[in-house]
Amino acid sequence: MTRVLVVDDDPVQLRLTAEIANRAGFKPITATGGEQALAILRDDRKVGAMILDLVMPDLDGMGVLEVMRREGLTTPVIVQTANASLETVISAMRQGAADYFVKPVSPERLIISLRNAMKLETLEQAIRAEHARKSGAFTRSDMIASAPAMARVLALSAKAAKSTIPVLIEGETGTGKELVARIIQGTGERAGKPFIVVNCGAIPPNLVESVLFGHRKGAFTGAHADQAGKFAEAHNGTIFLDEVGELPLDTQVKLLRVLQEGEIEPLGATRPEKVNVRVISATNRRLLNLAKSGEFREDLYYRLNVFPIYMPPLRERREDLANLIAHFIARFAAEAGKRVLGISPAAMDLLAAYDWPGNVRQLENTVYRAIVLTDGAFLETQDFPQIVAQAEGREEVLRAIAQAEMPAAPVHIDTAPARTRLDPVLPPAPDRFVSETGELHALAQIERAAIVFAIDHHGGRMSRVARALGIGRSTLYRKLHEYGLAEGLISDAA
Repeated sequence: MTRVLVVDDDPVQLRLTAEIANRAGFKPITATGGEQALAILRDDRKVGAMILDLVMPDLDGMGVLEVMRREGLTTPVIVQTANASLETVISAMRQGAADYFVKPVSPERLIISLRNAMKLETLEQAIRAEHARKSGAFTRSDMIASAPAMARVLALSAKAAKSTIPVLIEGETGTGKELVARIIQGTGERAGKPFIVVNCGAIPPNLVESVLFGHRKGAFTGAHADQAGKFAEAHNGTIFLDEVGELPLDTQVKLLRVLQEGEIEPLGATRPEKVNVRVISATNRRLLNLAKSGEFREDLYYRLNVFPIYMPPLRERREDLANLIAHFIARFAAEAGKRVLGISPAAMDLLAAYDWPGNVRQLENTVYRAIVLTDGAFLETQDFPQIVAQAEGREEVLRAIAQAEMPAAPVHIDTAPARTRLDPVLPPAPDRFVSETGELHALAQIERAAIVFAIDHHGGRMSRVARALGIGRSTLYRKLHEYGLAEGLISDAA
């Protein structure tokens, strides 16, 4: 759930704004002053947006914006104030505010502003990541990798960046192995230096040596001039050998010499040339199995596999799915010139239940296709027909398409109905402590509901339930008997 920081010294306005954000599906964090807001932003760089009051006693809103600009805090800011002067609006926008409104503001206006600000921030992050990738300064903060399965990958990448040790990245196709290689380069001493990518499986066998090591004029028919190879282009930088297991055996011998001696021998050259290159290789097949079968030189395998990193598939890092989808929606919607705000809950559930055999690359192409197909503000289930077909069958695709709103005949512009719009404000959630008659529930009833919720949340694991509730297991079992919950639960937990 995206966090929203609400900053206001008025406790009533603070509570109202936070409640609007909460009902819209955001997780509000509150602060009563500018200094407190800055402290929160410095500690948590993943706050989605901030709603900032301009007039506050300790540090006003303009001061907060100035400090954020000076310290490089990029959280999008929506300014609210009781002062509607044009000068104030211009000053706030110049300081970097994404939006501005005057109190009191309608809930619909606030929610739309929040969504637009977060979409803008997602797009800016995508642009920053692309710029970092091209400039050779790509870091772990530029990659969407908050899933627990990615923690070891990022930790190993940070260690590999501190040396020039050969790195082998193994993982299924489309998982993002090249991005890991760019993190290693972008956080090490070779940041900003050349990063040369070579797809070893896409080079014709008769041209592999020429592409990698270069050639001299007249070395073979058609060699009309000297040509530097990829290793020479990567001098003082990094070379990324993608699908290194596809290299021919005779080329593997020369690659082994490069790794051992740090020198290349272009075709037709009379003497070798020294190169200073960091080698990072990747493969979607187990090199150890290829070495055992004789398809890959065993000595080269041990030379490349000095520092192995395994890249988990997307199905093992589903926690990143929502952020990846939001990233691709912002990026491709901007490229296609469409106003797509997000994805519907039903479509999100569909994508979350899919196994993604093509991993992040397949997800990227799927979202791109959906952006092209959609005509609405949110991606719907019918925008992913291929995923529906693979998950639920062809009949479900036809049913989803048939249910989509589509005119049966041409509709004249004068009689065209208004487009159905989603209500941005969710219905108010019932108060857990107040009954329908407005009376406060008894303490025992509230405690019973908390125990039932904890049991359901932790899947009946009584040790976890007791730990979460802050009571001992004996006390928990006593309360289960007291509230008539013991039958069936204790036997299931055992």
